[in-house]
Formats: sequence, structure tokens, C-alpha cells
Amino acid sequence: MIIGLNDGMEDSGFCSLSAGSQWTSPCGSGVSSVSAALFTNLITALLDSHKRLSDTSIYPKDTDIILDQYDFIVVGAGSAGSVLANRLTEIPEWKVLLLEAGGDPTLESEIPPLFHHTQDTNIDWKYKTVPQEHGCLGMVNQSCNWPRGKVLGGSSALNSLLYVRGNRYDYDHWEDMGNTGWGFKDVLEYFKKSEDLRSVDLEDIHKETLSGYSKRFHNKGGYLTLEQSPTKTPIVDGLIAAAKEMGFKVGDSNGESQRGFTLQHGTVRDGRRCSTAKAFLSPAKDRENLHVVKYAHVTKVLIDPDTKQAHGVEFLKNGKINLIHASKEVVLSAGSVNSPQLLILSGIGPATHLKELGIPLVQDLKVGENLQDHLQFLGPVILFNKTNPQGPDPEKLLDDTYQYFMHGTGPLASLDILQLQGFISTKFAKKEDYPKDAENIKDLDYPDIQFQHIRFSFNDTESTKRVASVSGYTDEIYQALLGIPNSKAEIYVPLPFLQRPKSKGVIKLRSKDPMDPPIIDPKYLSHPQDVETFVEGIKFAADLARTKALAEGFEAEVSTTRIPGCPGEHGSNEYWACVVRKVATTTYHPVGTCKMGPASDSTAVVDPRLKVFGIKGLRVVDGSIIPKIITGNINAPIIMIGEKGADMIKEDWLKSS
Repeated sequence: MIIGLNDGMEDSGFCSLSAGSQWTSPCGSGVSSVSAALFTNLITALLDSHKRLSDTSIYPKDTDIILDQYDFIVVGAGSAGSVLANRLTEIPEWKVLLLEAGGDPTLESEIPPLFHHTQDTNIDWKYKTVPQEHGCLGMVNQSCNWPRGKVLGGSSALNSLLYVRGNRYDYDHWEDMGNTGWGFKDVLEYFKKSEDLRSVDLEDIHKETLSGYSKRFHNKGGYLTLEQSPTKTPIVDGLIAAAKEMGFKVGDSNGESQRGFTLQHGTVRDGRRCSTAKAFLSPAKDRENLHVVKYAHVTKVLIDPDTKQAHGVEFLKNGKINLIHASKEVVLSAGSVNSPQLLILSGIGPATHLKELGIPLVQDLKVGENLQDHLQFLGPVILFNKTNPQGPDPEKLLDDTYQYFMHGTGPLASLDILQLQGFISTKFAKKEDYPKDAENIKDLDYPDIQFQHIRFSFNDTESTKRVASVSGYTDEIYQALLGIPNSKAEIYVPLPFLQRPKSKGVIKLRSKDPMDPPIIDPKYLSHPQDVETFVEGIKFAADLARTKALAEGFEAEVSTTRIPGCPGEHGSNEYWACVVRKVATTTYHPVGTCKMGPASDSTAVVDPRLKVFGIKGLRVVDGSIIPKIITGNINAPIIMIGEKGADMIKEDWLKSS
């Protein structure tokens, strides 16, 4: 439970403090002796800080006048679209229209630990998968929730804030697939271009230490602020000691080597979320050549069927259909769900699917296929029997709230245990996974499991139920997975992520009504090796709990509460394989549905310059173009794609002018 200010947050289960509340609130702080004057001053100061925190004037205003024609129309103000809008309007002569289906980020989205509270709200598309045959078996209707950002900044406004670039070999793989210019040597400059790395000094000569960050890999002064959490709890120190005990280094996973553990930087500025809306749109908000339309639901790309020239878009706002034209290009940055949906609505997609829908064919391409996503597993749940047995402390939470709203510091400015990331290679990480010219194969520096971590104070039912709710677990699964263990002790939950899934899915349209949510079928765990790799990651997490650092330092033990319906001895491969199919859920990393590839690749939708095959004046610049999912969170790579895509557009149009 977290104490918050009164901003409609009660609906999310927050205790509320407002000027009219009693100091002895339902939070039970029990400090009613505070004088009325001091109390009034405190609340006044907090409310003033609250207004600053939720100030939406930093974002572009909803434009009053929409022109009939722009040079460029960018659809989606998300992780890539915000970057594009900024970079394209650096050319004063170019008029750019940015269309976003949502509005401004909310107060909750600003506070780093509250990212789960942004899901299933009005800034979330609230997608769900179709019932899964092999996975999501412990979810309501065997369907996984799929949060996606419907807000300025897109999913960068509701993700877990972690800045993870992926492995160098990911991008070399892309190049091996025929995507010239997308190798690691080519994309590194675009990661650095955005970056303003804070909290650490950059070194001229790289060395892999806890504080070693090299100028070769990092930059200061870019738009995107990256900070490490200002506080580090004893549990984080304990996990670092446990990792070292198991022989892992602790260094910079965005640097020379990814394998090991790291204190990850997050997209945070002065203790608040730094979404791409804040990083890229705020500095550009007063440019006269940038118009932003919020709550604009794009329904179709306008394409001349004879010339196959994209020349504008159709969008719905306030019940009215608008047609706006683009003299140069339409750029889709609507994400891995909405970009393929828009292409298919516009007649670009698999011919058989378009025929089923009754949509005239413009271009036959494999749109919506090649869907890939990282799955995460919650567990094995670890009981920490030596930590606070009292549960959440309302007085401390009150102090933390005051510290955050007044100074932007403390636990509410921190990612806490989530900041500690791990990357390991299981026995399934084979040499054939590497690109053809990879170096140092013997080092197995191409992990196939990523670790994040969360924890819950003893008997913190509010937080455990919130996580279960946004994940979609049935009550039976929630009780066995989190509820019962948390009623016994504080729990630490490692989150192994499957990094190179062999299972691939598809996105299709439910109907030709653009307001209908699409059919999302990731076909989770349809390939048996995905389950086997997961089990190896789970067993590693259990071994981590048995290290001296955790077993003695925190009296850690693996929870033995059984997940219903799973046979085999607890801890056996058979048991964990069953639990994986019930418990594993999305990590919110869908990619690949508008695959990038050369003309010789019959499954590709866009070429290496992100132009849609067979259509003039139309590009896709977002995570949907990723041909093969990367090793790590996808927000940083998508921002890089936005930077590189913007440069490609500039190169193509400036050289022709």
C-alpha cells in the first residue's frame, strides 16, 4: 500500500490524503497529536508539489487549427513517434502533424514505483489475447492481459522504466538477415544520440566494474534522461552478493558485455518518469511547424489504388471524420498492435485475410505475422523470513510520500529491487544462436534468460492483488502464487524472462470496423523448448535463494505452496513446466508484426529503410519492424529505431531537394 495525494487515485486502492482528511486517516498513521497549523502547512505544501508533479503544460497543446496538408503525418506519439516528431521538426520548413489516440500522461505515471497502477486505466488500450492453448492457463479465460500505452509517450509512459538496449549480437543478427545498416556498429550511435546518462561518470577507457561506464557506449546531454535509483535497499545489496557468490560480475549490461548483473539505469529525471513525451515532445512543443492532435483515432491510411501512393490519413475525433493529406510521407509509429491493424484496414496485408474482411487489396504483404514477445515467470517465490514481520508501515509510507513530493527523493523516486537486472545463459544458449561473424563465442555473452525482481512486504495484500489483477490471474492461482506465501513472510519474486522465444504468433483484424480491438494470438509456449528454457531459469533463481548471502542473510527459502493442478514433486522439471504454462505472462514486449527485411524476404513488410514494400510515401517506424526480438526490454531499441528512422527520412528528402 502506498499513500498518495487525492487525485482520483482512490479507485486504484490508494489511501488518500487531502486537505479535508483527518490525520488519523484510514491509513492508520496514528500521529493525531500533530498541531492543526503544522498539519495545514504540510498539506498545503504537498498539494502545491502535487500540482507541479502533474503539470501537463510541459506537453504540446492540442492544436486548435488543423491544416489540410502537412509534409509529414506521424501516427502515434509513442516511444518512436515522439522521437520522430521532434527530429523531423528540426527542419523548420517541414510541417509535421502528430496524431495520438490518447491524451497527456497522468500523475500516477510520473512516480516510478507506481507503473503497475497505470495499467488497466484510461491511458492503456487494455488489450487481451485470445484464449491460449499452451500458455496463460492460470489466467481468467486463459487470456493474458496486454497493456499498451494510449497516451503521449505511448508505452514509455506506463512501462517499468528500465533502459535496456539489448545484446550487440541482436543487431548483428538483423544485419545477417539482409538489413544493411542495422548492425550493432551502425545502431550504437543512435542509442548514444538520445542518451543523457546521469548518476555516473563516463570513463575514457572502458573497464567492467560496478561504476564503470565508457564513453564508447554512453553519452551525456541527449534528450532522454537516464538515472540510477538514488536508494539501494539491503535486499539489493544481498542479491548483488548472491550473484557474486555464484560467480557473476556486476557491471554495465549496456556496455561491453551483457552477461551478469547490473544496477540498471531507468528513464527517470529527478525522481520522475522521463517518458519519450517528456524527453522529446516537451522541448519541441512550441515549434510552429509541429501540430499535435490528441484523442485522434486514425482509421485508415489514404492510398491511391492506381499509383499506390500514400497521400494522407483518415482519423476520428469527437465523433467527426477528418481527412488530412501528406505531401511527402505518412509514417506509422502506432506500435506492434496498431500499426499492423492500420495497414490491414488500409488494404495492405495478407490477401486471404483482406478477402475475409471484405477490404479491397492494395498490397499483399505478411502484415501481422512474425509476432514475438518476451514472457515472464513470477517465481519461484522466495520467503524472506528475517525481514520486517510487521508488514507495511503507514508512518514510514507517509514519510516517504512527503520526502518524494517535497524533494523528489526517497523510495518513491526509486525502482528499488527492480533496478537489479541479471542476464544468464542456460544450457540452451547454443553457439548457433550467434550471428555468423560473432566474436568471443566461448564467453557465452548472448544470454537467453533475463532477470528482474520484485518484492512485497509481509501481508501486503493490496500490492499482491494489484499485480495479480493486471496480470489477469484467477483467484485460485493468485492465492497459491502470491497470497498464501505473502501471508507468511515478506516475499522476493525473481522474474525470469524468456529472451529468444521460438513460439511466434499473429495479429489479425476482428472486423473492418477500426474501433474493434484486433485479434491478438501470440501462441505462447507453442514451441516446447520455450518451456524447457524457462525451467532452467527458474532453477537458477532457486539456486540464487540458496546462496549464503540470501539463505543466511535473509533466511531465504523457496515457497513450497503448490500451484493447483500441477503434477510432480515440487521443484522438479515436470512441476515447473506445468507451472510455467499456468503462470507465465507477457513482459509487454510485442514486436515483429511489420517485419523489416530485404526484398528477397517474402515475409518482410518494410525494407531496411523502413519503407512499406510496394507503396510510395509510407513508412513504419516503431517496434513492429523488429525482425527478431532483442535480448532485453524493448523501449530503448524502439527509441533508437525512432532516431535512426528520422535520420533516414531526412537523408531521403534533403538529398532530393
